[in-house]
Amino acid sequence: MKRTLFLLLTALIVFASGQPAAAQKFQPKSIQFKGAPEYTDQELLAAAGLKLGMVLDFGEMKSHSQKLMDTGVFETLGFKFDGVDLVYTLVPFTNLYHLRLANLPLTPGKELDAALHARFPLYHGKVPAEGGLTDQVRKALEEMLGAKGIKATVTAVPYTDPKLHEVTAMSYAITAPPVRVGEIHLDGVSPEMQAQVKLVANHAMKTDYDTENSADNIERAFALLYTDEGYAAVKVHAEQSGNPVMAGEAIEVPFSVSIEQGQLYELGAIHLPSGELLTLAEINKAAGTVSNSVEKQSVRGGVALRTALFYVTGQYKSKGYMECVVTPHPQYDDANGIVNYTLEVQPGPVYTMGKLTIENGADDLRAAMLAAWKMPAGTVFNASAIQTYYSSQGNTALGRTFASAICKYNLTINADTHTVDVTLRVEKRP
Repeated sequence: MKRTLFLLLTALIVFASGQPAAAQKFQPKSIQFKGAPEYTDQELLAAAGLKLGMVLDFGEMKSHSQKLMDTGVFETLGFKFDGVDLVYTLVPFTNLYHLRLANLPLTPGKELDAALHARFPLYHGKVPAEGGLTDQVRKALEEMLGAKGIKATVTAVPYTDPKLHEVTAMSYAITAPPVRVGEIHLDGVSPEMQAQVKLVANHAMKTDYDTENSADNIERAFALLYTDEGYAAVKVHAEQSGNPVMAGEAIEVPFSVSIEQGQLYELGAIHLPSGELLTLAEINKAAGTVSNSVEKQSVRGGVALRTALFYVTGQYKSKGYMECVVTPHPQYDDANGIVNYTLEVQPGPVYTMGKLTIENGADDLRAAMLAAWKMPAGTVFNASAIQTYYSSQGNTALGRTFASAICKYNLTINADTHTVDVTLRVEKRP
């Protein structure tokens, strides 16, 4: 409402000096735009429905101005006509958001952006949190799906980045009907792996479709199977193949998966980086399958590697490194069929204990749980301490309560303050 008021006042003030009749017609010699260099004059003219040489009265000038405002791209807009030039002064919104496809079976990127820009001149890969452009893009996406034979309802909502805890995109999602992974066409599967691969494919099919992540999720599922079986250098590529189809009450998106399994390897050694917080002996003790020397072990070396990675990551998180990323770098000995690994660790910042919340109705139980908590606010956060907390109360009243209940917890990681808030909950067993 304030933006519209600014528009009308600006226009009325300029026209007041000449006192023109409301229906008096004018033909501007030029139409100019100031304050929005990211948009070309041609884009702004098209978005406003204006053309050079048009004959306009005051009401029509106002109407075309309002059309620009209705896009939601501009915070304020004013115009003036001095009898020769029609000049628009624009103040664009600084908070425009990238378009994110949640579960639409369309390919994001330059081609889609170009198609939307052709329809909506002010679309430059971003949309406002609200306004005409946001809804225009939503309707256009529905039409694009319709052209593929898919009738779907698309909504647009702000997307909050889980790490940044702020809105970073406008997420367009199909709310009805459900969208799922459809048929998976497989290529490159050896006879000995056929049965296991089929099990993975059957599990992947019918899962919820995700525009950004489904292809990667499918690749990881097959790669995990192969690496667990000793094919450490396997290459898997998954991509959407063909158009989505209506199958019963759901949209199904077909995929093709190509697999290059490579040769079979046995696990050799896992080397830690210098300055590591752990020793190799600690990993050996925890995983039970990792060796100091290059000696042949079970071909299911992928399982041992994952066990070691899980253990190393857990040890870092027990020291407050909640964003720790451990990356294995393989070295292949093709002649002997052995793969060795060197671990790269990116620990990230140290997190400390934040707020503790106990979600239980009984005051005495909540008080006992609070008294038993041994990680005060401000101390280095130990991610493994929660499991220990629930299991180390012994044969006390609190320990007996935990033993007969369902013990749950939730962690809220605050990236801005590097703190972790903990919520504890005890539920009665059904």
